[in-house]
Amino acid sequence: MLTINILIIGGSYFAGRSLVELLMNEKKGNIHTFNRGNIPLNIKGVTEFHGDRTSPDSIRLNLPPTDWDAVIDFCGYSAEDIESAIQGIPGKIRHYIFISTASVYDHSAMLPLDETARILSKPQPEPRNHVEYVLGKIRAEESLRTPHREKAIPWTILRPSILYGRFNYAPRETYFFDLMEKEAPIIIPEQNLALFNFVFVEDLSAIIALCINNQKGYNQVFNTVSPEFVSYQKFVEILEIISGKTIKTIEKSVRTIIEEKIPLPFTMDHHEVYSGDKLQKALGFKFTPLIQGMKKTYEFYQFLRKKNKKKKEQHNGRL
Repeated sequence: MLTINILIIGGSYFAGRSLVELLMNEKKGNIHTFNRGNIPLNIKGVTEFHGDRTSPDSIRLNLPPTDWDAVIDFCGYSAEDIESAIQGIPGKIRHYIFISTASVYDHSAMLPLDETARILSKPQPEPRNHVEYVLGKIRAEESLRTPHREKAIPWTILRPSILYGRFNYAPRETYFFDLMEKEAPIIIPEQNLALFNFVFVEDLSAIIALCINNQKGYNQVFNTVSPEFVSYQKFVEILEIISGKTIKTIEKSVRTIIEEKIPLPFTMDHHEVYSGDKLQKALGFKFTPLIQGMKKTYEFYQFLRKKNKKKKEQHNGRL
């Protein structure tokens, strides 16, 4: 069997790191990463290249002239990012996998949202940095999906929903874990109506691996979401099960939560639920149940917490 060359743009933390570890464990091919080098992976067998992904010249100068069986792009945030990568990467690109976001969809009553749902066309009344992020992802998708490019480079676009798991730098599940460790109450919306769904980072990695050189995914867009719909109340119940703790909750109105700047990480006043049926049918993938994925995530959180506590004690002991 021929060894394939895989280039991961990003790949140093969270989802990228999870993918690198999976590909190395599966001996999927020669794994290379390209990023700014701020967080070295230091994983044996992985070749790390550093440079500026927004500059075609930097990409060209810092990557070898190799043909790439798959390029996996975790950190494309604009059409310019896509163009820089495709223009700058030396050698042929045989498959381009772009990690987008399920947030690209406009609000709709036709739930759950599938890949045929209307895409946002203008800014929404949401935090400006989030809106710019989403619109940038939409433009990046459009750049990749141009008709002339389909003939030259098969692409796959993955749209994850709320991503959770090991090394998550976003304060999502860890926001609740921190409160649980302090035995502090968790604020939830008093109207337990809003539903959302997640994707485990290990599932996202497995899906990317399934897509590599898989013609079933060529020139396709897939929502990358678990079929479980979750409310804040159900999420707290899952936290109680995985931790063995009794969690006190305090219900407040959405307006009060916003006014008091309580940083709840999920939607509070409308549903954000997506359908992953297309992906499941095309790739035959089964998602990890939320309770299992969250249990593994909480165990890793506790492991890191104990490790950091031990380091702090050792440091204090040397003072």
